[in-house]
Amino acid sequence: MRRFEIGDIGHLRSLATSSERLCLGGWTPFERRAWRKLAGAGRGGAALKLSDPHTWPVPAVTTSTQTTRYGTARAMARGRLHQQLASRGSWEDHDGPLPVIEGTLIRLAVDHLPGDRSPEPLWLWSSRAGTSGAEVDRTWQAFLRRFYIEHTFRFVRQMPGWTRPKLRDPAAADRWTWLIIACYAQLYLARHLAADIRLPWQRPCPPGRLTPARVRRGFRNIRQTLPDLAGAPKPGKPGPGRSHGSKNRHPATRHDVGKTAKRDQPSKENPQAEG
Repeated sequence: MRRFEIGDIGHLRSLATSSERLCLGGWTPFERRAWRKLAGAGRGGAALKLSDPHTWPVPAVTTSTQTTRYGTARAMARGRLHQQLASRGSWEDHDGPLPVIEGTLIRLAVDHLPGDRSPEPLWLWSSRAGTSGAEVDRTWQAFLRRFYIEHTFRFVRQMPGWTRPKLRDPAAADRWTWLIIACYAQLYLARHLAADIRLPWQRPCPPGRLTPARVRRGFRNIRQTLPDLAGAPKPGKPGPGRSHGSKNRHPATRHDVGKTAKRDQPSKENPQAEG
């Protein structure tokens, strides 16, 4: 058994974890010396179940931050914890016992969410084994920022149709991406001009705080009030194209999209669960 710390990769990684996840505590100096002698006879540390508060140890760091969107944000961090890994996913092809990767477990609780909903606590796992109060606050704030960015990607996939065209040339895909970014910028700048055309189950939104999806509903009304920035399209007709029955002598270049390897054998059992 080997223990690892992700501390020399140049950047910090944080991710949300399920409330059913099982974490194990760090080892004491006596347990470390015993492990060196017995060569991995035990995995060390008491089990911490995220769904059972009775198994939670005393937090090493506790912070409280006032926010304008969520009220009071309270974070509790416990360092030197490692998750119970399983032989699936990224660890499916790992030979030998699974490693122990230490990190910091953060529990984030806020007063309310937008819409006066009762939020559940959010569990985060940071790749930094030891951390301070400032680093804990920076970790969960960076995760919330990443959460907003993911919603932006979700919007550009669904509404403007970022992934809808089947483009073969990477340069064409880059140009289409820049066009989508320009469309998103127009929706953002038109928040103060669009009317709130909301669905029956949606709540009213203050002026100037409309989401891009709501601005898109009223964008057709904004376009009618704008001056003509371009001339009328000229009529035209398509070219003759390739004659019927002839073969295409200039096939388009195909680019490898990258496929994952198929599993030839079923998933092997988790050796960690046997011990």
